[in-house]
Amino acid sequence: MVGLSLGEQNFIKGGIAQDLRTDGRKRLAYRPIFVETGVIPQASGSARVKLGATDVIASVKAELGKPNPSHPDKGKVSIYVDCSPTAEPTFEGRGGDELSTELSSALQRCLLGGKSGAGAGIDLSSLSIVEGKVCWDLYIDGLVVSSDGNVLDALGAAIKAALSNTVIPKVQVAANASSDEQPEVDVSDEEFLQFDTSAVPVIITLTKVGKHYIVDATTEEESQMSSAVSVSINRQGRICGLTKRGGAGLDPSVILDMISVAKHVSEQLINKLDSEIAAAEACDEETEMDS
Repeated sequence: MVGLSLGEQNFIKGGIAQDLRTDGRKRLAYRPIFVETGVIPQASGSARVKLGATDVIASVKAELGKPNPSHPDKGKVSIYVDCSPTAEPTFEGRGGDELSTELSSALQRCLLGGKSGAGAGIDLSSLSIVEGKVCWDLYIDGLVVSSDGNVLDALGAAIKAALSNTVIPKVQVAANASSDEQPEVDVSDEEFLQFDTSAVPVIITLTKVGKHYIVDATTEEESQMSSAVSVSINRQGRICGLTKRGGAGLDPSVILDMISVAKHVSEQLINKLDSEIAAAEACDEETEMDS
């Protein structure tokens, strides 16, 4: 928890009320964003995102698995977040475990939609190989290296960047297998498919401080919040998920207003993130060619 004097608390709240935050940003402005891809060579895809002093890494590992009987035509995705104890003193022991669980479930809700799979930002049907028999399982791991607020949005951006960096091997299915047998599959070492991230959303967290809400809150600003709503929105403007934290209740009309603000902000963030990912991929390719 951030220890702030009463004067510092009033300074933060007063600045937000006047649309001038302590670091000079307006209420709906982001800190500089930095993206690096291919940071973990042994993963199927990986990325590092820095949002101000918040620093996170996401990696994707693709493995062959068996589809869930309730969704035989879809692959599976699991998301797990680990909070490094060095990132923040409160991450040591149970505090880190609780935050890891909270972030993991918030990312599941924001990226994978409801239990039925409706609204999922990651297309699970594209991971199916043989219906009811073989599919790809994606294991997405997030690591919080350093925390200065807005960790959920940074992890969402890192996962989107890691998925755009993910290549999945082409799979040939043996034609002679009978319908009740487990089919034989041949995984290519040379031919790969790029994972389609066009519908993968970004996460916009609107943090309510006093009467106003801000994006990309720092740890100090988060310590003054009454509640926060996280909305995941993709390039098509579709809302993929919604999650709220903080004790204070919110009127439905306020939530609708927050969603429309998040939609507006998401366009700028997606454009910025996509250009950063493209630049990181180009830099990654140059490095590979040099080596």
